[in-house]
Amino acid sequence: MMRLEFTPADLRNITLTAPAALEETVLSVRLLRTGPTGGLGTRPGRDRWYQRHRATAAARAGILRDLVPRQGFLPDFFMTLSEDLDTGVAVVARTPVDRLAADIAQLPMPVPAHGRLEELAEGTAQARRDLARDVRRYFGSGLADWWPQVQAQAAADRALRSETLLRGGVDGLLATLGTRWRWEPPYLHVPWPGGKGVEVPLCGRGLVLVPSYFGGPALMYRPEDVTVLVYPMHAGESAAVSTDVLGPLLGRTRAAVLAAVRHPANTTTVAERAAVSLPSASQHTSVLRNAGLITTTRTGPAVLHALSPLGEALLRNDAAAR
Repeated sequence: MMRLEFTPADLRNITLTAPAALEETVLSVRLLRTGPTGGLGTRPGRDRWYQRHRATAAARAGILRDLVPRQGFLPDFFMTLSEDLDTGVAVVARTPVDRLAADIAQLPMPVPAHGRLEELAEGTAQARRDLARDVRRYFGSGLADWWPQVQAQAAADRALRSETLLRGGVDGLLATLGTRWRWEPPYLHVPWPGGKGVEVPLCGRGLVLVPSYFGGPALMYRPEDVTVLVYPMHAGESAAVSTDVLGPLLGRTRAAVLAAVRHPANTTTVAERAAVSLPSASQHTSVLRNAGLITTTRTGPAVLHALSPLGEALLRNDAAAR
């Protein structure tokens, strides 16, 4: 588990961006290496892309395959935050030699790749040209035709996150970023490979949140700059918005609790409808309320939970599909 520590200054400086073409290229290579079951859950569009390209795309990845291990560290020089590929490639081509060498030194080096990774770590002009060529060739043959779908889903994800931020504040945004992600102020707990705890103090420089179609989580941490966190974007591809779709965003239990509030109810009734304990229902309704998905009206000791407009939007198509 990775734990990001926020200061009040960090909470005031959270930015949502669009997916970056180069980062998505890199994460798609990792997807090809791990498969859709590599801890990412089921995502229909992404899984269709994987089935279409898994047999041939890896062979076209060139040096990218050596620069992208199956899990763990990804070279920070790939984190350009540039929406278009050419800008991202140009930024990587200008990466200082010391940064190239430092990032590559953290990678496991397969014997066949040792020579060309060493050449790139030395920052030779030919190695930089080869990397740019391999990135463009891989993107053109495997991602270019899929990119409009990535952008469309990213736009839907941004609308959802923005509405959550508007209605639930920063607490609501951070509480609903991903399955098994936990917001326990001042810490955001993020599932991380390796099973070893990782502590990341944001130190008042803020956080940039980048949605990803192909992967996540991924982190770029530089002590002198803002931290960048890549999260898996919401897979809102199904016409039937139910726990199967909301599960990757909220977790299955929390999605079931949200569905249980389709008709206003007190906490006891919510617990019965969702088949969870009363304390669990109370906890989940609190998180959903902070995220702006439900409202809670208190009259003396009694409370009544109801869907907010955002919660209704998430569940609206569920009833139509039944």
